[in-house]
Amino acid sequence: MRNEMALEFTAISENESFARVTVAAFVAQLDPTMDELTEIKTVVSEAVTNAIIHGYENKGVGTVYIKAWIEDDVISLTIKDEGVGIMNLEEARQPLFTTKPELERSGMGFTIMENFMDHIEITSVPNQGTTIYLSKQLSKNKALCN
Repeated sequence: MRNEMALEFTAISENESFARVTVAAFVAQLDPTMDELTEIKTVVSEAVTNAIIHGYENKGVGTVYIKAWIEDDVISLTIKDEGVGIMNLEEARQPLFTTKPELERSGMGFTIMENFMDHIEITSVPNQGTTIYLSKQLSKNKALCN
């Protein structure tokens, strides 16, 4: 059975924690390990922050869209913006690359997403936006009753 949720919110930094906590609450029904939950929250934070800072250039306009679905023990997510897009996706995926060094951005967002999730796909069209698809197989975190 597939269970899904959708969320959309204004692209302002105050909503990043809202997105992280909402997705974590949705994923909690799978009884993930604390590490898995932390990794998913981190990935959501990175993707949403990228949408706000890079996609919408931190202007407080635009909408971030999140769709999450659970099927079996796999959590899948799409995080989408309709911002400026990524001009050079290959370059943007390189560790330590950032277009906003003045904001003290580390350039590790995509690297973190790749390390914490099993699968990641990024599609971006200049002046139309970016969509990130992520998925992760969760382990069974069932306590022993003995």
